[in-house]
Amino acid sequence: MIEVSNEAKTKLGQLMAEEGFDVATDFVRVGVKSGGCSGLSYDLKFDKEQIEGDKLFEANQVKIVVDKKSFLYLVGTILEYSGGLNGKGFVFNNPNAQRTCGCGESFSL
Repeated sequence: MIEVSNEAKTKLGQLMAEEGFDVATDFVRVGVKSGGCSGLSYDLKFDKEQIEGDKLFEANQVKIVVDKKSFLYLVGTILEYSGGLNGKGFVFNNPNAQRTCGCGESFSL
């Protein structure tokens, strides 16, 4: 399961609306792919359809889908949003990551 902070929920709602998605019915697709300076990187996008094998759950009134391959890497992750002076954007606080890169966009197990 992935948790979503209040700040991330607000920002996701704004971005989804700007791109023609509805937070009440559409999904935030979160995944992991090969790449990045630590070996694996996070992938976040919006989607209207669920694919066979996706894990679907709701966190803080946000519908999240994760493909079954990525699910094990993301269990327990908290999706946060930081819009301060550093302007980091979305931040994945992943308890499974043993090492992360300086930018926080990639990790390794």
